[in-house]
Amino acid sequence: MKSNRRDFAKKTVLFGLAGSVMPTLGFATSNETKSSAVQNSDTRPKVLFFDVNETLLDLTAMRESVEKALGGRRDLLPLWFTTMLQYSLVTTVGRQYNDFGVIGAAALQMVAANHDIKISEDQAKKAILGPIRSLPAHPEVKAALQQLKDAGYKLVSFTNSSNKGVATQFENAGLTEFFEERLSVEDIGKFKPHTDAYDWAARKMGVQPHECLLVAAHGWDIAGALWANWRGAFISRPGAQLYPLAPNPEISEQNLKLVAEKLIALK
Repeated sequence: MKSNRRDFAKKTVLFGLAGSVMPTLGFATSNETKSSAVQNSDTRPKVLFFDVNETLLDLTAMRESVEKALGGRRDLLPLWFTTMLQYSLVTTVGRQYNDFGVIGAAALQMVAANHDIKISEDQAKKAILGPIRSLPAHPEVKAALQQLKDAGYKLVSFTNSSNKGVATQFENAGLTEFFEERLSVEDIGKFKPHTDAYDWAARKMGVQPHECLLVAAHGWDIAGALWANWRGAFISRPGAQLYPLAPNPEISEQNLKLVAEKLIALK
């Protein structure tokens, strides 16, 4: 009997502890999940940071090249991109660093192998690194960037691509003149959306996190910026979605022209 009573007492205590802990492991309410972390969203940020690929540059040519390498399997393109992003984060967590394009080529080989498609390392690199260097800007981008510059904004690019890669991209796309600085995670060795990458970029520009605003067409990038106490403007390019478990950015529009109009309206 004593043994049974002791067992009962232990279970009661454990149940009580579980009851006190479990609420912290439960789902947040929709208000908690979707609330915006933005402060002073009616004032101008000191620096506008821009993601590059898909945000400013049209990735159609690279998608077509990757699709061709995958034997015409267009349905595998989203899997390839998410695999590339996954292994960039694996690399960061493992305290390693490889060029984003090289990781993309490795991811392409992985996806191909899982679907019985043969792609050599050289073929994978050519499929990605060839077209990505000559991507055109989206139609509205140059005019919108010029309007933001004319309105007095400081424009800085901030990308997971290498320094050499983005310099070549901007030269070929005619975007170099619009930006005061080009920042690459190559210099810190940690890919976005690691918080350290955003902290580093803010320090490089001599501003506080809340004085930064990221313009990006990737939900994961906007989420990373907001979690680092930046502000955000999301461009909902086709297929792009915000992460439902992250705060909402203060601006969400279909293209950079509409984003620029809202930013210029800030005082």
